[in-house]
Amino acid sequence: MTNAPSPANLLAAMRREQPLVHCITNFVAMNVAANVLLAAGASPAMIHAEAEAGEFAAIAGALTVNIGTLSPDWLKGMQVAAQAATAAGRPWILDPVAHYATTFRREATASLLALSPTIIRANASEIIALAGSASRGRGVDSRDSVAAAEDAARLLAARHKSVVAVTGVTDFVTDGDRAVRIAGGSALMPQVTALGCALTCLVGAFAAVSPRDGFEAAVAALAFYALAGERAAVQADGPGSFAWRFLDALAAVDEPALAAEARISPA
Repeated sequence: MTNAPSPANLLAAMRREQPLVHCITNFVAMNVAANVLLAAGASPAMIHAEAEAGEFAAIAGALTVNIGTLSPDWLKGMQVAAQAATAAGRPWILDPVAHYATTFRREATASLLALSPTIIRANASEIIALAGSASRGRGVDSRDSVAAAEDAARLLAARHKSVVAVTGVTDFVTDGDRAVRIAGGSALMPQVTALGCALTCLVGAFAAVSPRDGFEAAVAALAFYALAGERAAVQADGPGSFAWRFLDALAAVDEPALAAEARISPA
């Protein structure tokens, strides 16, 4: 990774280019994700209709697909958008929310995986189940540790030739060869609706400025998010005050701070 751009360099590039990120995300996450991208320095667009999703994915810097509030019509838009992004050489990120919960979600996720996502971002239970093992997940909640999902993440990365980012108390990112752990964040983050979904969109913003190296993009996005969460928690009284402080922290974390304070270690 000696010649790879640093997280700080990618943050600078993202803020300089203000990439347009095509977010197909769930109803719960749309507003949160849009605010996170704006605070970080990117430009969000929430478009999911089949009639325009493919056309828009081809002009955006990156596409993110989150199946949180899935429907047959939305799935068609996701598939068309993923195909168009790939054809246009744009990175796309899959967030397979609770993919194990129902037959429809499992089949939808399988169809999206077949379209070769650049990056898969999910919690530990989702990654373990996606690799074909038994997880302890219930609905959208992860009941497995990130450490327990590391082997599954490596397997998925090799199987799908994708970068896999497992998020939790300490994040884990791998492309099957390289792997790192990222510390930081706050215990308040899981108590604020849609921060995980918004992170997927932020990964898209970093991937847009690092389209040839999804691993470095994912590491930079997660390190930036973890540092902002850590800072926001210092004066937060609870989930409510943390939510707005987190947006402020995203806007305030600059390149020198990320370079000095990101806690990234080889795995």
